[in-house]
Amino acid sequence: MRLSLPLIAAAAALTACTSVPTAPVYTGPSYEAAAQNPFIASGRTAIDEIVRDFDVAQLGQAPVLVATVVNVNDLSRSAPLGRTLSEIYASQLATKGFNVKELKLRGDVYVKEGAGELLLSREIRDIAQNHQAVLVLVGTYSQANQYTYVSLKLVRTIDSRIVRSHDYALPNDRDVQRMLGQVATPY
Repeated sequence: MRLSLPLIAAAAALTACTSVPTAPVYTGPSYEAAAQNPFIASGRTAIDEIVRDFDVAQLGQAPVLVATVVNVNDLSRSAPLGRTLSEIYASQLATKGFNVKELKLRGDVYVKEGAGELLLSREIRDIAQNHQAVLVLVGTYSQANQYTYVSLKLVRTIDSRIVRSHDYALPNDRDVQRMLGQVATPY
């Protein structure tokens, strides 16, 4: 009995269709990709820039506080972006040897606008004094069309003097937009 080539191909195709279904293959982000995430890397780099050549030993065990990074257009609130950035900054400062105090006070510790410049709010001054903190890291972000601009300042609590600062931009990719509250639909 001689089978034709088209008949063999059809039989093979039918056999493939009746095979046992396999588990779906995950095609999302990997742990390796997450470990190399540029969002986290940019936050680490920002802290690296602020503390470059900073003598941490001169602070002794004096605490440093990290305020929530807030929207420059609404200094009394912060989106998940600002809170996430603040968490990254705090952990990076601690890694660099700073005595960072964990603050979870009323959701946010923030700066407010006054006399044309950003000053530490009275609440932050009181908190800093209660914790005997010598420095506070404060920051703002401002969303534009393609980028969200972040401005960080390391401020001396005794006189509100900015001792270090760093500015950088985040691309308004899907993750940043979601943390700004602009992407409502799931991925």
